[in-house]
Amino acid sequence: MMKLLLFIILYTFCTLSSQATHPLQEQIQQITANTDAHVGVALIIDGKDTITINNDDRYPLMSVMKYHQALAVAHYLDKHHLPLSTSVFIRKEDLRPDTYSPLRDRYPEGNISLPISELLTYTLQLSDNNACDILFDYIGGTEETDKYLRTIGCDQFAVTATEDDMHKNLALCYNNWSTPLSTARLMDRLAAETLPIDTSYTHFIRETLLDCQTGKARLPFPLQGTETRIGHKTGTSDQNEQGEWIGINDAGFILLPNGKRYTLVVFVKHSKLSFEATERVIADISAVVFRTLH
Repeated sequence: MMKLLLFIILYTFCTLSSQATHPLQEQIQQITANTDAHVGVALIIDGKDTITINNDDRYPLMSVMKYHQALAVAHYLDKHHLPLSTSVFIRKEDLRPDTYSPLRDRYPEGNISLPISELLTYTLQLSDNNACDILFDYIGGTEETDKYLRTIGCDQFAVTATEDDMHKNLALCYNNWSTPLSTARLMDRLAAETLPIDTSYTHFIRETLLDCQTGKARLPFPLQGTETRIGHKTGTSDQNEQGEWIGINDAGFILLPNGKRYTLVVFVKHSKLSFEATERVIADISAVVFRTLH
């Protein structure tokens, strides 16, 4: 028993020491410490070395939760032996007019059937809110997403609110939360292809994220003009009554030309900066990581 206890103490000490002395730790902390916002960061390098900053807190996921949802949708299809081409009927009343929805803009009258693959493309690449809630309805609600992810070892998170819930009550944004490391681990499993879902579904999610159209000024910004690829999912809130951005986020896996990879999650909550300045914080963190690792 004493030998086991000694091993645990030594392992913990070595892990913490390794993290504290990593050259990136101080560089990232210099950015986060001088920011008028609460910034949480998690970095996983080649599925092994891990750095976290301000990880012991709950951050509103905002639309990053659409990645969590996509895994639950993939599991549902896999479990029921349904292809991604499975159609979902969309009524006009499913296309709420008072929310961000390229899907509604394209099909304003509804009453159409679309494949789940197209709905996932709307949620993951364009962060469509109506498509998100349609998929929640399809798999049985937010609780099915939350429950499934816990069965595969995901913890330190919660998904309990739909997009419509959050639109009606801004405070419910805090009900969908995660630590940076929890989301980073979940994203890294997609990049490493270790999720317990048939690869026909996970490959689709991976490739869809690699063509994400939102958040170009965040994690992807310092990668422009290089051969590095990034798959990522953004999250963006409204401002609260104090004029703070509730949550501006980006979570992604980065594939370097040399075959190596890293996963980086930056969650920014309660930012008093402008929207553009908050995005720059995420881009600056992405830049120092890229310069060090590529």
